[in-house]
Amino acid sequence: MAVIETYVSKEPAFRLSKLILIFFGTFVLTGCNRPPSSSSFVVKNPLSPIMSSTGLSWREPSSRDSRESSKPLKYSTIVRKYADRYELDWLLILSVMKQESQFKPNAVSRVGAYGLMQIMPITETELSEKIGVREARTPYNNIKAGSFHLRTLYRIFRDSPEDDRIRLTLAAYNAGLGRVLDARQIVAYLGNDPKSWDSVKKALPLLSKRYYTLHQNIWQGKPPSGYFGNWRQTTKYVDKVLDHYDQFALAYD
Repeated sequence: MAVIETYVSKEPAFRLSKLILIFFGTFVLTGCNRPPSSSSFVVKNPLSPIMSSTGLSWREPSSRDSRESSKPLKYSTIVRKYADRYELDWLLILSVMKQESQFKPNAVSRVGAYGLMQIMPITETELSEKIGVREARTPYNNIKAGSFHLRTLYRIFRDSPEDDRIRLTLAAYNAGLGRVLDARQIVAYLGNDPKSWDSVKKALPLLSKRYYTLHQNIWQGKPPSGYFGNWRQTTKYVDKVLDHYDQFALAYD
């Protein structure tokens, strides 16, 4: 997969993150459900040549049931459109979609997230303002909203190396940006690298209530986004999305 865009931040990591956090507000703060080593998921032209004169064609793994293999391609036209618009790898969008909803357009989570990409209801007002949709429940708008959200998060972590940046983006998509920023503050307080996913991953458990003494030292109270005890789900989420990506890369490359 081609790497064609690199963002270089001239601001300190946390100043940049906080400014962007204030700008994007609750849309980015709210988790939507609640890698390949050196390649980028963000490309300017993700429209790889899988269109033929007779329509869609792809290389299908012999071990996969044909009905399961066709599910991602049901929404491929929409996914490719917004992958192109937001400069994302369409396979990343498919991978998030699979983990979030298993390609079920009417999926609703226990916390009220809905649709293919599990958008929280609180984001609808901001979606109307930012990307021009009145709702994000239909497949078309849900994919548009989820793709925009991924791109927004990816921009926030521009100070991290590419592999870390992707993982931080996925973690924020799942748990909410605020949780990841809080973990990065813990990492910095402990003298480690807040741009590293491995460091942030190790800090996520420290957001649980049992570490209230650490929180007092950093924030004089609990973390800004509150206590976080579901860190295992988030770290597993990141791994699973990247596993899906590897599978799709083999199937549709």
